Amino acid sequence: MIRLAYATTAFALCALLAPAHAEAPEGFRALFNGTSLEGWHGDNPHDTVKAAEGKRDDAIQAQQRDFLRHWSADNGELVNDGEGPYCTTDEEFGDIELHVDYKTVPLADSGIYLRGTPQVQIWDTTEAGGKWNINADKGSGGLFNNSPDTPGQLPLVLADRPFGEWNSFRIIQLGARTTVYLNDQLVVDNAIMENYWDRALPLPARGPIHLQTHGGEIRWRNINVKEFTAEEANAMLRGDDAAAGFTSVFNGTDLTGWAGATDNYEVRDGAIVCKPDHGGNLFTEAEYGDFAARLEFKLPPGGNNGLAIRYPGEGNPAYDGMTELQVLDNTADQYKELDQRQYHGSAYGQVAAHRGYLRPVGEWNYEEVTVIGSKIKVELNGTVILDCDLNDVTEYMANSAHPGKDLKKGHFGFAGHNDPVMFRNIAIKTLD
Repeated sequence: MIRLAYATTAFALCALLAPAHAEAPEGFRALFNGTSLEGWHGDNPHDTVKAAEGKRDDAIQAQQRDFLRHWSADNGELVNDGEGPYCTTDEEFGDIELHVDYKTVPLADSGIYLRGTPQVQIWDTTEAGGKWNINADKGSGGLFNNSPDTPGQLPLVLADRPFGEWNSFRIIQLGARTTVYLNDQLVVDNAIMENYWDRALPLPARGPIHLQTHGGEIRWRNINVKEFTAEEANAMLRGDDAAAGFTSVFNGTDLTGWAGATDNYEVRDGAIVCKPDHGGNLFTEAEYGDFAARLEFKLPPGGNNGLAIRYPGEGNPAYDGMTELQVLDNTADQYKELDQRQYHGSAYGQVAAHRGYLRPVGEWNYEEVTVIGSKIKVELNGTVILDCDLNDVTEYMANSAHPGKDLKKGHFGFAGHNDPVMFRNIAIKTLD
């Protein structure tokens, strides 16, 4: 999905030749000022997570004296002696590109925590380092704390430079999707970063950056970040539809190819919009069995709509179709007491989606839906919020029957509920 068109060779060469504290590249800002620890504090999250409820701030505060004892600024470099809590940004970040140079010593290992979560690994890759048994020989840059044998857990290539030389990371984090370049070589390609703290949940939507200390001196410099806008992140996540095998099903100007409640929808600014105080089901003329769909949507305050999956062309998509995948402003006060299976991305009334990954109301969101047999996966803004098999569902909201859930084929569309929710850039790939 992610497609990056940066001059990576030039980036790596500049990092190798850069002075101790270079000016941040255009579009980036420095997180380390080269002279002090301003903007950073100490926090070993493995200790902090053990704090009693309501005592987290106290646990972090207790680490600050130790932090100042082991971390310092030296000639434009951020230096740690191998001990103490991790150097942690005061700020929290979501979708970013992070540049950072590091230099370490034999027998040390380290890493970079993203959104407060371990980690992009840094190894002593030599046999003398004593950790080939846990894949240190494969090189740095992998998502070491992902489950074994998952994409990204081990780096694609060994790209480390010899001790005494600076290494340069370029890390792109979009939702839970992580791409890592080490010394201009791709070592992690758009892999899902797991939530180490609770693998049943996705990676948090935001969190701090931690620079880990572990067993030996490590020096850091040129720590620069770019925060992506929603539009930038959506474009990078989506990439090239045609190259990925997707075909547009909406021409951006009219409802050619669509059926159902066409009088209740309009095309505005290149998007399909449910007219105010109108509803009904708008769906593709074509039917689909197994498929993947890509689209962008924008919610107004309190917005409510849904994606009709394998809809038979009549009846209620949530019950007479395979399912309706909810499209909803989860933050609206009027929805605060819904059944968990009614929030955004949920298979309506059947399986609840994870919450907290929608962009702010009024911004465009990017969503991918994959339907194979009875299985449905929903990825919102780079984070998988639903991954379920409807054959496993035995309890339904309000004990309501879902007679259409076993349909093998049907239309794709929208289930309007009188709100001007907007949909654009709608493309589908058949997987039959």
